[in-house]
Amino acid sequence: MDIDPITKELLESLLQEVPKRTSRTIVSRNTKIKRATGQLSAIAARDKNDPLYKRMVFYREKYYKYRAMIHKKYSPRVRSKARR
Repeated sequence: MDIDPITKELLESLLQEVPKRTSRTIVSRNTKIKRATGQLSAIAARDKNDPLYKRMVFYREKYYKYRAMIHKKYSPRVRSKARR
């Protein structure tokens, strides 16, 4: 696998750092590797102008747009439930 030096340095720093987490999830070496793999694959796809990446971003923006519309529509109705 051919990795540029900056990406390799980022990957090594992600694997060495132990993040301080407030939740009780267990952060093992494998979970760090999975997280770094996901992040680096998205970065690589963005750098190569991959059409799948563009589609992913397109639908992510739509998701946030429609989520905001739903929150705007239903927030007055459910605010009292949220306060309980």
